[in-house]
Amino acid sequence: MGIPLNSNSKRILIVEDDEHINAILHDGLTAAGFQCTRAYSGSEGMLNLAEQEYHLIVLDLMLPGLSGEGFMHRLREELKSRIPVIVLSAKDQLDHKLDLFTLGADDYVTKPFELEELIARIHVHIQRTAAGEPVKEFRHKNLVLDCTAYSVRIHGSVLALTRQEYRIVELLVRNPSRVFTKQDLYELAWEEIYLGEDKTITVHVSNIRNKIKTHDSEAYIDTVWGIGFRLSP
Repeated sequence: MGIPLNSNSKRILIVEDDEHINAILHDGLTAAGFQCTRAYSGSEGMLNLAEQEYHLIVLDLMLPGLSGEGFMHRLREELKSRIPVIVLSAKDQLDHKLDLFTLGADDYVTKPFELEELIARIHVHIQRTAAGEPVKEFRHKNLVLDCTAYSVRIHGSVLALTRQEYRIVELLVRNPSRVFTKQDLYELAWEEIYLGEDKTITVHVSNIRNKIKTHDSEAYIDTVWGIGFRLSP
């Protein structure tokens, strides 16, 4: 059994074989206040788990020896561990992401990634684990995303959103620092392969904005020209 967790320090296990990326993760997360352990293969990561407990694992997939998928299988099926895992991968196909969630990954960040976004996601998952249950509500300005009721409220009024509109709002609110491309939003909200048709996303975002404006004049969704959309800061 590993060294027990200290409630005053959040330990992160980084499993990434690229030395440059591993160093960036280590330095960035250390600067953010985390205690980090570096591993360069799935097998080394498993050895670290045997010696010490962690609050969260940042896991690359393309690892020498024991792959990221193999690491996830051993972690969830053999060790029966529920440590939150954020996967890093250059692959961004929807079916690949769904396979990883089926294996037990808690989150997925596509390379190249923004360190600030990764840190924000780490904080969210650690807070969820500390609370002992999933976060049921997310708040941004006067908007409340209720994940239990699958509803969005502004100043207490429920917005009449379609399934895809709700999913778009959910993605933006859960990931406040991330810029989503139209392809991202389409594949995650519709769960279909994006074929380059961008009017669908534009129309849905416009509808969401109009529904919010009936209750609040503030901006909630920003357009990032040439890229996509993000939650308004």
